[in-house]
Amino acid sequence: MSIRFAIALVLILGGIGWILYYYFGIRPTDGFGSLNSEGKPNQPGGPSFFADLEGKNYLIGFIALFLGLAISAHPKTPLGRGRGVVVGMLGCFLIGLVWICIFYIFLTGNDPKDIPIFNDLGQKNLFVGIAFMAVGFTFATRWE
Repeated sequence: MSIRFAIALVLILGGIGWILYYYFGIRPTDGFGSLNSEGKPNQPGGPSFFADLEGKNYLIGFIALFLGLAISAHPKTPLGRGRGVVVGMLGCFLIGLVWICIFYIFLTGNDPKDIPIFNDLGQKNLFVGIAFMAVGFTFATRWE
């Protein structure tokens, strides 16, 4: 295992962990600006620096995730050579496509469903789906 692959794994898992910790551990249950039974705004939990960033936590997590995926497209990593390139490329393309389809099917219209993370991002879900596809193109440049 190369140091590049270890860094990629840390970034990918760290980005996913950052997003999940923010969504389930920090953010108020009904989102920022929601009111509790006493009519006061719900307070976020966890460390205050996480709560102060609010929606920027998604940006930090997704940047780490996409950067880790892009680093893993290098030929010195298992995903950057041989069949790994095809797996990484098609995986990113399909995840991006599914992400956008889920957003359009379940979260647009008059009665949006509560899907974790999707419900906070709103129209930014399109950027996430397109970013997955863009990372797929970094794998495509390695395909022989």
